[in-house]
Amino acid sequence: MKIAIGGDHAAVELKAAIINKLESAGHELHNFGTDSTDSVDYPDFGHPVAKEVLNGDADLGIVICGSGNGINMTVNKYAGIRSALAWNEELASLARQHNNANILALPARFVSMEEGLAITDAFLNASFEGGRHERRVAKIAP
Repeated sequence: MKIAIGGDHAAVELKAAIINKLESAGHELHNFGTDSTDSVDYPDFGHPVAKEVLNGDADLGIVICGSGNGINMTVNKYAGIRSALAWNEELASLARQHNNANILALPARFVSMEEGLAITDAFLNASFEGGRHERRVAKIAP
């Protein structure tokens, strides 16, 4: 699977662990940074992930910032992006199953490394159930 990933300075360690794990599992990662703990602006790293998912160069995206809120709001400004902020595995799975989320937003300062990796796995291993959820997702953006 092709996965676009990006995050701010708060995301560096978690993002590196996710990249390492997913590449080891055979996924292709497109890393849009940052790879430094120097303070940066999260939108600069969310926009390219959203664009990569929208244009089909990535199957899914992962965005990370301190709370997950700012970068989640950034990518959700794009019509066709359905990003879900998840801080546990169940939320991540349901975001894919019920909402057909195509980007996962993670709160780096509120999940441990192990939790972040497990949440990512839950998101990537879930799939959209369709059915009644199809109708609801279609109503999100006209």
